[in-house]
Amino acid sequence: MKRAMSNNSQKEMIIIGEFHLTNNKKNKQMKKIFFLIAAMLITLISVQAQKADNIYGFEVKTIKGETQKLSTYKAKIVLIVNTASKCGLTPQYEGLEALYQKYKDKGLVILGFPCNQFMGQEPGTAEEIENFCNTKYNITFPLFDKIEVNGDETNPLYRYLKETLPLEGKNDIRWNFEKFLIDKNGKPVKRFAPRTKPANLETEIEELLK
Repeated sequence: MKRAMSNNSQKEMIIIGEFHLTNNKKNKQMKKIFFLIAAMLITLISVQAQKADNIYGFEVKTIKGETQKLSTYKAKIVLIVNTASKCGLTPQYEGLEALYQKYKDKGLVILGFPCNQFMGQEPGTAEEIENFCNTKYNITFPLFDKIEVNGDETNPLYRYLKETLPLEGKNDIRWNFEKFLIDKNGKPVKRFAPRTKPANLETEIEELLK
């Protein structure tokens, strides 16, 4: 009886051991598959951004959560800005709105993309952000849903903008209120540092509006 029990116990141990080995192999295989899929998705997004010839193929979400095709802005000069409500550069909203009012009838549109990646300076909801912009700065140019502009979750539009107008060294958006100027063909033509005041863009905008 003891020998029979011992043999049974050994068999059970072998079965349990094989079960764990099988599970470990499956887990490793699943992890490999997961990382492979993640890598493929990142590559696909990057390839799509590289293939893009202009901004018109991109879709974004408005501050109201509605899908907006950037082809809406064909033949316009577009200024794209990542914004924040609690930043030392937030007063640039005033300059951006002044720029918009001065040139909107001539073909300029400004697109504001809130982003919370820089010291958490845009923590609010879409409704809170919109209310702040309207009440504090009377913003009338289009605002969009909060996005990420750096890292693995970079919005495809911003991935394209950065790859089209790269910086030397680390090609990240440097801070809130970095600016991309887009010509009438939807092509990014110039990238401005966050501290560049909106009024200082007038010469380039007037040249593109000709």
